[in-house]
Amino acid sequence: MNSSADVRLITLDPAHFHAALAQKQMLPGICRRVAIYSPLGPDLYEHLKRIERFNTRTENPTAWELDVHCAPDPVERMRAERPGNVVVLAGRNHDKIGKIAASLDAGLNVLADKPWIIHARDLPALQSALETADRKGLAAYDMMTERYEITTLLQKELVNAPEVFGEPLAGSDGEPGVFMESVHHIMKTVAGVPGLRPAFFFDILQQGESLPDVGTHLVDMIPWTLFPEQAIRCPEEIEVDSYRRWATPLGASQFQMVTGLAGFPAELSAYVNGDHLDYYCNSQIAYKLRGICVKLNVLWNWESPAGVDLHHAVYRGSNAAVSVRQGEKENYRPEVYVTPNQPVRRAATGRALSGMLERLQTAYPGVGSDECGGEFRLKIPDRYRIGHEAHFAQVVAQFLEYLKAPGTMPAWERPNMIAKYYVTTAGSRKS
Repeated sequence: MNSSADVRLITLDPAHFHAALAQKQMLPGICRRVAIYSPLGPDLYEHLKRIERFNTRTENPTAWELDVHCAPDPVERMRAERPGNVVVLAGRNHDKIGKIAASLDAGLNVLADKPWIIHARDLPALQSALETADRKGLAAYDMMTERYEITTLLQKELVNAPEVFGEPLAGSDGEPGVFMESVHHIMKTVAGVPGLRPAFFFDILQQGESLPDVGTHLVDMIPWTLFPEQAIRCPEEIEVDSYRRWATPLGASQFQMVTGLAGFPAELSAYVNGDHLDYYCNSQIAYKLRGICVKLNVLWNWESPAGVDLHHAVYRGSNAAVSVRQGEKENYRPEVYVTPNQPVRRAATGRALSGMLERLQTAYPGVGSDECGGEFRLKIPDRYRIGHEAHFAQVVAQFLEYLKAPGTMPAWERPNMIAKYYVTTAGSRKS
């Protein structure tokens, strides 16, 4: 990657709004002309509308130029014509790993949204795709946007400050060492407008259940936080204890509101129960990572009370627990708390936290803390709260660095990707 516009994007079969969010900002080094390969249909139409909104917005508009290639088999046509060198993929999770592998086989770099796989049977294909990327010197990267959320970054810093956190507690099933709950919402606004979802989104054989889909972020963050820059040995260091799933029912009017369709299509008939559709989008998993008990709830509700998805995460240490909370008390904005295990440790924890935050001023100027009700709440300047959609530009920027020098991708990324999808596909193994 030598010239200022050597990165030429190919958007392949865009069927999720994350494909467009990769282009919400124009970054140096990316050619403004982007090729799109897709079947003709509503998925493509919605993608084009999103790019148009980016190009025509009042503040900091983009200037993308699009070459649209419609074909019933867009993968083969893209492989034959190869108008770029980076394939961007988002949507249609059931066969995504096949498109990733085909792109890598053709010598194209890949930036793909999660999840790369939704079934345990595809783990060998994932391993093979990563080996192809290594063998050909290509960059293959998944969009782990939550690594760039300020509260997640600060939580990671605190968990890795022994004077504050202590050592990670193994915990138990009733009080795990790590607990996370993610609440997503079916009806939401994307880039300023209500987001329509394709009908296949509600087919768990196409989209995956909640754990292998949005739960990928949670599973990714746990070793990234607890064991930074360390490779996880899979399956030796992972033990899955339990998994369960349940449905969120959608009435016909709700389904029409979120898809634009007047009724439930035939391909979703297996999930229709009387006058509603059972969307199996809620998952709970309990597993152990290097002996630490982890419990995750990955949930979907109809609509958010505050227009945002919600995240709650607790890491328990021998000195204190470090939490991210995003409830009504926080005005539905994520906040970081440090809670001493014993009241007598409050003063010592406060001193340790003050010293740690002082050292963080170089990386995060202005971050402080307040004591409230026996615990400490971090004060985070608003300039760090850039929002979920802006994190896609940060992921793309990191990908560009790996694109310049694929050998600089950390050695732990590949084994931890295998470990991550080993956990997220646990439900399909148990089924």
